[in-house]
Amino acid sequence: MKVVLKDLVKRFANAERAAVNSINLVIEKGELAVLLGPSGCGKTTTLRMIAGLEQPDSGCISIAERDVTDLAPKDRRLAMVFQNFSMYPTMNVYDNIAFPLHAIKMKRGEIDRTVREVARLVNIDHLLERSVRQVSGGEAQRVALARAMVRRPEVFLMDEPLSNLDAKLRVQLRTEIKRLHQDTGTTFIFVTHDQEEAMTLGDKIIVMNNGDIQQVGSPHEVFFAPRNAFVANFVGTPSMNMLEGAVLADDGGGYRLQLPGFELSLPVRFHDGLANLAGNRVIWGIRPEAIKLASAPAGNGVSGKVELVEALGSRDLIFARAAERLFGLIVDAQESLAVGAPCHLHFPGEQMHLFDAESERSLLNDLPPSDAPLCPPASRGAESPSGWGEALQKG
Repeated sequence: MKVVLKDLVKRFANAERAAVNSINLVIEKGELAVLLGPSGCGKTTTLRMIAGLEQPDSGCISIAERDVTDLAPKDRRLAMVFQNFSMYPTMNVYDNIAFPLHAIKMKRGEIDRTVREVARLVNIDHLLERSVRQVSGGEAQRVALARAMVRRPEVFLMDEPLSNLDAKLRVQLRTEIKRLHQDTGTTFIFVTHDQEEAMTLGDKIIVMNNGDIQQVGSPHEVFFAPRNAFVANFVGTPSMNMLEGAVLADDGGGYRLQLPGFELSLPVRFHDGLANLAGNRVIWGIRPEAIKLASAPAGNGVSGKVELVEALGSRDLIFARAAERLFGLIVDAQESLAVGAPCHLHFPGEQMHLFDAESERSLLNDLPPSDAPLCPPASRGAESPSGWGEALQKG
């Protein structure tokens, strides 16, 4: 079902700022929406308000055009799976899944049919007679999913349900959740701080920070067209290479960017956004995947030396020092360089990003304006593998 948040605010006692700061959001019926952001950004608080586990200080929440802001959790027709799933240890898998149905006094035959149907959906029908003490972490999380599903919720809420699993199980369960969403057509809202999880699962990603929504878009949009410097830096591992520089106007009507130790020509697509910024400070950025290794110094580039190489299988992550700064780039393993080797980095103009140094908003013309509404009114009724990511910013 469609979920609408309107001017939602939540403050906690003695906190310097609001945990959720007047956010507006629409999640369409049948979408798998992911709330993504660092710890303390407000994503879990938002989910808990949708669930009814936290009461907003102001604003409203509607589900399927029904105002649920003041309804108890049991009356909201939704189900929630938590990071720390809990089982009834004296019951087997079947009885754990069936428990919510006994609570609402469903007929025994209907309970049996529903439990077995849901168990097949999450691939645990062969475990129904097993004690929950005998199942693995991944199987236990499937039991938790099934127990939530038997109530046939209108909205499925998931609060970092994969965080306590090992890497292989996380990938496996991600696939299961994606398939489950496609098979049921239910609206899913998934909370995570894991960018890979968000990018692989979400139809829509809502990036949050400091209680505010920073950007709403598809995985492709938040990665390739970040609305501001926070989104650009947070989404992607390793993070985007970013430097502060000054805009310089050319005699021919173009623009150059003066960065520490080198200059770049700025492509035409930035010109309208730079019309009133000549002489001002901006933040320049380029993703590690976009930087090219050149055989010799070329325009829009800089020369340096390789300081570290991390093998990623078919690709290598190279950290190169150039112009007294550290740049991260990802290259094909067969094109990689050895530590200490000289290198020439080329920055393609179509892959560059520019942000205003004060507002940190993108200067690209094809992004929606900053005051674009995130939803219509509602009636009330990533850190790099080696930890060198920070060094990319500090040099």
